[in-house]
Amino acid sequence: MKLSDYAKQQGVRYETAWRWFRDGKIQGRRVGAHTILIDEPTTVSAPVSKTHTVVYTRVSSAENKANLDRQAERLVAYCTARGYQVSRVVKEIGSGVNDNRPKFLALLADPSVGRIVIEHKDRGTRFGFRYIETLLHTYGREIEVVNQADTSTEDLLADLTSIVYSFCARLYGQRRAKRKTERLVQELEAEHAVD
Repeated sequence: MKLSDYAKQQGVRYETAWRWFRDGKIQGRRVGAHTILIDEPTTVSAPVSKTHTVVYTRVSSAENKANLDRQAERLVAYCTARGYQVSRVVKEIGSGVNDNRPKFLALLADPSVGRIVIEHKDRGTRFGFRYIETLLHTYGREIEVVNQADTSTEDLLADLTSIVYSFCARLYGQRRAKRKTERLVQELEAEHAVD
């Protein structure tokens, strides 16, 4: 496959893939002056669930979108060093507190994905990481965390703000629903009294 196609498949920039080729991290050969063909690794017949490794990157807000590409490059380099064949890179913007992130949920539901590689635990979820890890392990799958260190205080404060905001929205939503129900009951009682 051409180096440009390989870079797209891995979710990295062309320059990064070229640097890997130059440094011998990926195998390939030059064809002509401007074309590099990457040798696709031969796969030994293994269970499907263990052959598909997916890199998952996430940032909390669109302001940090540039960090998605840097996360992806670091994780793909990590996977290459470990000998993992990355089948795709998934990038998502959303709070780690939010449990309704469609791309992450799709990865968890896809049985063909045997390994999900993330940079920090909080890239997957802020709370309940062990539940996800245990559930995947039960099905012969895994979620691999590259950096086990604690995350920055700034991220934790942003998540705390998200939690407070979420609870406030729920609370005011419940109050609004209660007022709406009371108004509907009053209207129905008034209609019934008129009849």
